[in-house]
Amino acid sequence: MWPAIFCMQNCRISMLSDCISALKMDAKEISFLFSIAISVVIVIFVTVTIKVINKVWLKPKKLEKYLKAQGFNGNPYRILLGDMGDYVRVTKAEQPKQISLSSGDVSQHALPYIHYIVEKYGKTNSYMWWGPEPRLNILDPELIKEIMSKSNVFRKPYPNPIGEIITGGLLTAEDEKWTRHRKLISPAFHVDRLKNMLPAMHLSFQDMLKKWNVLVSATGSAEVDVWPYLEDMSGDVISRTAFGSNHEEGRKIFLLQKEQAHLAIHLAWVSFIPGWRYIPTKACRRMNQVCTELQVSIKSIIGKRELEKQKGEANNDDDLLGILTESNSKEIKEQGIGMSIQEVIDECKLFYFAGSETTSNLLVWTMVLLSVHTEWQISAREEVLKAFGREKPDYDGISHLKKITMILLEVLRLYPPAAMLIRGIPNEAQLGNTNFPAGIGFVLPILLLHYDTDLWGEDAHKFKPERFSHGIFSATKGRLSYMPFGGGPRICIGQNFAMVEAKMALAMILQEFSFELSPSYAHSPFQIITLQPQHGAKIILQKL
Repeated sequence: MWPAIFCMQNCRISMLSDCISALKMDAKEISFLFSIAISVVIVIFVTVTIKVINKVWLKPKKLEKYLKAQGFNGNPYRILLGDMGDYVRVTKAEQPKQISLSSGDVSQHALPYIHYIVEKYGKTNSYMWWGPEPRLNILDPELIKEIMSKSNVFRKPYPNPIGEIITGGLLTAEDEKWTRHRKLISPAFHVDRLKNMLPAMHLSFQDMLKKWNVLVSATGSAEVDVWPYLEDMSGDVISRTAFGSNHEEGRKIFLLQKEQAHLAIHLAWVSFIPGWRYIPTKACRRMNQVCTELQVSIKSIIGKRELEKQKGEANNDDDLLGILTESNSKEIKEQGIGMSIQEVIDECKLFYFAGSETTSNLLVWTMVLLSVHTEWQISAREEVLKAFGREKPDYDGISHLKKITMILLEVLRLYPPAAMLIRGIPNEAQLGNTNFPAGIGFVLPILLLHYDTDLWGEDAHKFKPERFSHGIFSATKGRLSYMPFGGGPRICIGQNFAMVEAKMALAMILQEFSFELSPSYAHSPFQIITLQPQHGAKIILQKL
């Protein structure tokens, strides 16, 4: 028995020894794996640190050295923010000021820091720091033409977080995606489609004029801040022409996008910081909420349209959404690829925002300027009454309104909807006689370009529609010095829509009212995504 017990004991001891050995082996493996994990963390940390140092210091300093060697001038680079701190400070200081309507430099007021940099370092060789990226100010029409014509080389900034959030679509798309979307959207802006949209526009204009008639009904005249009315009217036009019978729901989209624009101003100076949308500030949280609400609203309208179509109840083929979905369905059948629901939503957002902002801005500045330059108001009214009398303006008639066209073109020169454009180069590229490394950006300050006395003469700040009596080419002497709608292959697809809408609206206003500037009007145009009157546009309307 003892030998058996002894044998069993030896077995237990052996098993215990094996277990201890196994534990030691596991401990070694765990220690080894832990060492590997620590090494990986260290490698990742070092790699990320090197990338961050390169992005916020080494690369900017290298680009700065290169630009200095090429004869370009700007402020010394300051880590991460660059000139953005000064940009915000100068902008906030300038924004509350008022300027003279007749002689004030809108470019200096609305783009104060860019104006300052150009004045300090020169309009042919100045740059400023947008965070860690240097951006050259380009005011030479030949260089601008080169940039705008080579859209495959000089590209929209990427990532463009603010642009993608507010609009997306054609505004931020590149390459094949842009080509495909442009092709699918183009049918919406053909002449025949625009003609079909005129009744919807007319309803919106009539609604606004009825409100003005109520305001002046007691005495025949009244002081009215026309800006909110013009904003509502242009939003209503886009609602009707984009969503047809669902235009009342479209109004919610209009209001949400207006809020987005104001939020974007507060967030623009941090938009170059990676992950800025996740910083838990009040503005960031609200921006994300608005984005979600917009997505839900547009997707709901698209869903209802699809349901109506399935039931055979849809009769909105002439609105933007109907044209776009029809064009998209055809493309998918023929080519096997089209736009996704998200891409359709983005194009609707862009049409909504760009369409309403452009027209309301153009009309408000036109009314302000015609309130002061009454000789042009009288001349424009005579042209309208001669063409239409008191009847509703039609497409063929408004296309022949020469004086109205001259007025609108000059207003777009003095108050272009977009104050500047930005381009970048993902790869080394040549501009003019200079080769630029990747990472350098280009600012095209349209406002400064439109007010350049070397291009437009000493009276560049004055309202003179006669500049365009022989068209844009003659006024610019063939140079690309006039670009309220951009230029090159990516010129705004909706410019004809905007001009038709503005001509018809102005014609109907001139048929019913004369107007003059109120003594309480404060002139302070400022860029809130687009160039807007900060304090409204108080005008005295007189019923004819």
